[in-house]
This record gives sequence, structure tokens and C-alpha cells, in this order.
Amino acid sequence: MTHTIPLRQGLPDEMQVLLRAYPRDTWPDHPNFARSVRNWMGAHETFRALSGYVLDDTEAYLDRRLDDQDYAARLAKYGHVLVRNLHGHHHWEDTKFFPELGAAERNLIPGLDLLEADHTALDATLERFTRSANRVVQLAQLSPADMSPEVPEVHDSARDIAALLDRHLSDEEDLVVPIILHHQLRR
Repeated sequence: MTHTIPLRQGLPDEMQVLLRAYPRDTWPDHPNFARSVRNWMGAHETFRALSGYVLDDTEAYLDRRLDDQDYAARLAKYGHVLVRNLHGHHHWEDTKFFPELGAAERNLIPGLDLLEADHTALDATLERFTRSANRVVQLAQLSPADMSPEVPEVHDSARDIAALLDRHLSDEEDLVVPIILHHQLRR
């Protein structure tokens, strides 16, 4: 089953007010660009990399460049780490980080709500990925001959995760980092 994930083309203009005052290329040299912000953005880079590993490995398997057992082992490893860490990261953002940012910059609460809605959409995609990936990993052990027809569903959901993450993480950074810089948060 193929799913189409609607993706926006960046943040709406009204949510880019602080981004215009604090463009991305100025962040690393800004005095309020604290280690905690760098670490948070580093987690985003890790999610992008993990998502890429899963998608690349799935494509390698479909192209017969990875055998059943190697693919299943890599899928289990990287898929698990990706899903577990994304859920934890988004829970922290939704319950702790975004409320702090919204209190500091109330007029950007709609942008934070948009990011939380992304988390909900991503959760549904992660659930679909987890179901299909678990099935493939189980088949690798129980019935390797039946594994291959199940992998396109893993590919579809891995592709959707990569696309959602690309849009969401860029938008999240473009909204959140300027709030932090402007209000001297996370120092």
C-alpha cells in the first residue's frame, strides 16, 4: 500500500518573523547559540542519518545488494534506534521544550502547534514503519522466502519518514533557534 504524505513548502511567512532577524547562516557565531542548541540540532542530524541508513539499506536490498539476513539485521538495528529516539525526542519537545518557547514568544505558538501536528503525522508513519519492519525482520528468521514481497511497504514508509523529517526538522530549526537566540534561552 502506497501512502502519499502531504508536505508543506517551508514555514508560512508569518512564522518566519524571527528567522528574518536571525538568519540560519548567522547562528553558529551568535553569542546565544549555546551548546544545548548545538546538541539539539545534532540530534536532528542523527535522525536524518538514521533515516537515510534505513532508506538506503532498503533500496540496497531491493536492488539485491544486501542479502536477507544482513538487511534484516540492519533494519532491526537502525529502525529500532530511529523510532525509539524520535519518540523520546518528540515527547520532550511537546511536553517541555515547546511550552517553554511558547511562553517566551506567544505570537509563534501557532508555529509550535504546527510542529506538534507534524509529530502526530510522523507518529502514524513510524507506527506503519514499525509494523512492516517487524514483519520483515520476523520473516527473515521464520520464512526468508516470504520476506521480499513485504519489503516495498518498508520502503514506502522509510521514504515517507525521510521526507517528513527533512521538512519538519528544517522548519523546526527555523522556528525554534531564532526564538532561543532572541530571548536568550538555553544558555
